[in-house]
Amino acid sequence: MAVWGNRAGAFSAPAERGEVLVERGLDHVVHVVRDLEAAGELYDMLGFTVGSRNRHPWGTDNRIVQMPGFFVELLEIAEPDRIPPHSETSFSFGAFNRDFLAEVGPGLSMLVLEGRDPAGDKVEFDAAGFGGLDLFDFEREGKRLDGVNVKVAFSLAFARDPASPHAGFFTCHQLYPENFWSPDLQRHMNGADGVVGVVFTAADPAAHTGFLSAFAGSEARRAVDGWQIVKTPRGDIDVMSDALFAQRFGVAAPAGPGLRLAAVRFAVGDMDRLRRRISSSRMSVEDIEGVVVVGPKSALGATLVFEAAP
Repeated sequence: MAVWGNRAGAFSAPAERGEVLVERGLDHVVHVVRDLEAAGELYDMLGFTVGSRNRHPWGTDNRIVQMPGFFVELLEIAEPDRIPPHSETSFSFGAFNRDFLAEVGPGLSMLVLEGRDPAGDKVEFDAAGFGGLDLFDFEREGKRLDGVNVKVAFSLAFARDPASPHAGFFTCHQLYPENFWSPDLQRHMNGADGVVGVVFTAADPAAHTGFLSAFAGSEARRAVDGWQIVKTPRGDIDVMSDALFAQRFGVAAPAGPGLRLAAVRFAVGDMDRLRRRISSSRMSVEDIEGVVVVGPKSALGATLVFEAAP
């Protein structure tokens, strides 16, 4: 495994380079847990195919649940002593998730969008007042379902909402996508075949639209009072008040200041098949207005929502 590290560099703005700004689609979410194997068993019981354990060089391990173009990163703090600290311009992925787990417990800690131009992303975030963090490049060894080892590598551009200490944000550009994405990992017994979106909660959703619009490269739209939506090329980013979230999904919103990443919405091709699969797991679920909800008490601090594919 190799880590290339942070790089600040001097970059020209996208407009100065004659480039057109591109909206960023959902890439993945981080679901940080205390026990990675138990989390893998949970997702397996729900009918997902879960990848093998992978190791980061900074003290965290992960397992991946893939769909076409999107994945859930199950994350464990495996070697706390290897986690580097944050600095003024350097964001530590390991430290953020370690602190999230210690302060609020297991749950959805980070939203990651697809990055095609990390340098351009950094310039945009810096110009909007939500950046100031170095790019971070790294590579690691991955393992396919057939046991073959492959190299994967990523370039990350971080953004930050100062009002949201318990929500992390970055874009991810893959250097070897052909080694990462696997059709075998994208076949799930529950019929899930894509992402519909993610849901944040906040006391005042409108207060965070400036940040989310800059992060996604797409304007937020008001649905109703207390509910904002940012459309992306791959899935929606919803921001709901705590009351609206509880009303829609039948579970309490996560506590805390600012934005909290509360739920992932999965697209399912056959809802009857999904219901049979989840019923066999004997997990506590809610069936509300056509969507199936696995709440945070069952899903290690996350809310997992299954709905018919559009």
